[in-house]
Amino acid sequence: MEDKVELMQALAVQYGVKVLMALVIFVIGKWVVKRLSVVLEKIMEKNAIDPAIRHFTGSLVYYALLIFVCIAALGQLGLQTASFVAIVGAAGLAVGLALQGSLSNFAAGVLLLIFRPFKVGDFVETAGTSGVIQSIQIFTTVLFTPDNKKVIVPNGRIIGDNIVNYSANDSRRVDLVFGIGYEDDIDAARTVLEGVLAADKRVLENPEPVIAVVELADSSLNFVCRPWVKSANYWSVYFDLTEAAKKALDANGISIPFPQRDVHLHQQPSAATS
Repeated sequence: MEDKVELMQALAVQYGVKVLMALVIFVIGKWVVKRLSVVLEKIMEKNAIDPAIRHFTGSLVYYALLIFVCIAALGQLGLQTASFVAIVGAAGLAVGLALQGSLSNFAAGVLLLIFRPFKVGDFVETAGTSGVIQSIQIFTTVLFTPDNKKVIVPNGRIIGDNIVNYSANDSRRVDLVFGIGYEDDIDAARTVLEGVLAADKRVLENPEPVIAVVELADSSLNFVCRPWVKSANYWSVYFDLTEAAKKALDANGISIPFPQRDVHLHQQPSAATS
């Protein structure tokens, strides 16, 4: 009877120490992991990383490291952790394969929020669509098209495609082409177009607008007008200058020809006449 008691005491001491060490490893490990995740979030906050990315990444790192802490604690108890690690790895692989599209979109979202090729409110063209950025989310980016359609684009498609940001700079160049007749005075047409640009206060003085003959087309002599404007004024200036140029050219007797073709009809003598 005494032998059994001594054996039980010995086992209690042996496994008690292991349980105590496992608890110590778990408690200290959990504290260290928590501190690491907090430090990581603070580092990302200093680098102006989006809050959603900070919290998600911090949680991901926390739980990933906590799994290793649990494995270390179980190993201290004498359990075989190799099979447990294999199960966790296989489960992670299965989840990764099942969510590979979502994970690629998440990674792309992280890159968009870190490198910031555009921001909310920018007008961009990407992934086969164009519009104003409404929100940049973890997996998708939401934008509104000029005709007020809501388009949700997966971040993976944006990263894999060209991104044209029309709002990246404060100013943009407006490209306009006006055709005049070959019989019209080139210098007079240039003077009229210069007056149209000078009359619009939204046209920037620097860089200086360009007005030049760009093409000797089939039916017209084409002028190119390239004024610089604030990005926010691009379309209003584009429409207004087009209308103002037409009115000014008409008022000064300068024609704007349209494509035309001369057709010559040759009458063949009939068989009866011959």
